[in-house]
Amino acid sequence: MNAQQLYDALKKIQEPKGCYFNADLSMTMALMESLLVNKERLGYMACPCRLSNGTLEADRDIVCPCEYREADMAEFGTKDWNEGKRERVYVPERRPVEKILG
Repeated sequence: MNAQQLYDALKKIQEPKGCYFNADLSMTMALMESLLVNKERLGYMACPCRLSNGTLEADRDIVCPCEYREADMAEFGTKDWNEGKRERVYVPERRPVEKILG
């Protein structure tokens, strides 16, 4: 599977749920590629936005889609963000420090 195929598959599944990719396709495709790199390297698609601990057990909360997605979307939006209806700020790290440090 390549980044475009992953994007197409995830888009088809996620958009009906109200989850939209960043409209900046260069950013989105880089994330798709990073998910595939993590899948190859770790055996699972750890979120490329977060630092993996390297084991599925330690990283379950950041396997795409991560446990923090719903809160991030509720606060920052996806479709509204893409349409410029929400301020474009970086999403803060929600993962607890103890999980980051392992």
